[in-house]
Amino acid sequence: MTDLTGNPDNRLDIPSEAETQTTPGAGAVRAAPSATAAIADLVTAIDHVGIAVADMDAAARWYANNFGFVTLHEEINAEQGVREAMIGPAALASPAGADADRSGSHESHHSNPHGASVIQLLAPLSPESTIAKFLDRNGPGLQQLALRVTDVDEVTRRLTEAGIRTLYPAPRRGTADSRINFVHPKDAGGVLLELVEPA
Repeated sequence: MTDLTGNPDNRLDIPSEAETQTTPGAGAVRAAPSATAAIADLVTAIDHVGIAVADMDAAARWYANNFGFVTLHEEINAEQGVREAMIGPAALASPAGADADRSGSHESHHSNPHGASVIQLLAPLSPESTIAKFLDRNGPGLQQLALRVTDVDEVTRRLTEAGIRTLYPAPRRGTADSRINFVHPKDAGGVLLELVEPA
């Protein structure tokens, strides 16, 4: 089986329903359920597209000047080593305007009250952060695709049970107190898939 781009050197570990796989640690061979069938009832939308940028202010200005996008939410996520901003069309901003909280506080509010898909800008806080390493390797650009889910614990459990690797054994804190995990890119056609359960 080749990956979604047809590259046989970047093989997917996602078996079809007709294929079998060894359950990690169990040593028993069993029929693998479809990964799509495993979580279809828990995925509600594409939440956001994450874009790695070296300069958050310059990137936000570019989207504002060219598309009229506004900052819907911004925060510092020290655990992830990033300054992040959710941006989108001005129509998505709350009646009081875009959330301009730049203090790094972690107030409990969803970054997108209307539930539409948005863009997440990610800028590194230090040269050691994951985003800094991504920028060094790839330059600025698309870093992840995030799926909105109703229960990230259950999604993680089902994917793991189906042989799909996640980056964390348990969800972590994400933007605006969401709970997140990631599907390993080698199990998702080379795409880093974030799983987001909004607060």
